[in-house]
Amino acid sequence: MPHAGAPLGTGATASARSPLHRLLNAGKTLFARHGYENTSTSAIARTAGTSESQLMKYFGSKEGLLEAIFDASWEDLNRRVREVVAGRSTPPKMLAGVASVMVSALEDDPEMMLLMLLEGRRVRREGARVAISQGYREFVNLTDGVLRQARAAGYIRPRLHAEAVRSALVGMVEGLMRDRLLATRSDYPAHYDTKQIRTLVRTVLACLTSPR
Repeated sequence: MPHAGAPLGTGATASARSPLHRLLNAGKTLFARHGYENTSTSAIARTAGTSESQLMKYFGSKEGLLEAIFDASWEDLNRRVREVVAGRSTPPKMLAGVASVMVSALEDDPEMMLLMLLEGRRVRREGARVAISQGYREFVNLTDGVLRQARAAGYIRPRLHAEAVRSALVGMVEGLMRDRLLATRSDYPAHYDTKQIRTLVRTVLACLTSPR
């Protein structure tokens, strides 16, 4: 995931100076700074040095822009997950690698951490539907693939559903990171560090998995 202030990855066809790329970066910064609801499309376009019509052309709406920001960041994180999985020898080590990549990715990009943890699950559509980005769905598929390998090789403890293990793992990382973020922005009791997060992840993984 890009570092804070660094351009979002948008593929080989989008140069750093293109209106699309500038809109992605302006949206990411303003959403993180002011919140999704408090950021107008006109402010995004102005910051990006382009027009609202260009924003609508590329993304269709402010919500479409937010989803594109998430997808661009998940694309990079998913690439890192694939590399980690390919370099690990056993499914438990792969799972530990996935969790480690997730923690590192959020740590590396404070703006994206704030967006993913505080804006990523809010209801934005009619009918109380939560928008889930394609990038996140791919991350879930990658993680579930590792869990299927772990199940087939006898590493998942009996009676544990693989999808429940994934939800526990991802939810734990998100919850730990979110509470620590809240501690930096308000008087919230979550004054632990990244080392504690990684220790908890390893401890819980040891409980969820077992020697083959």
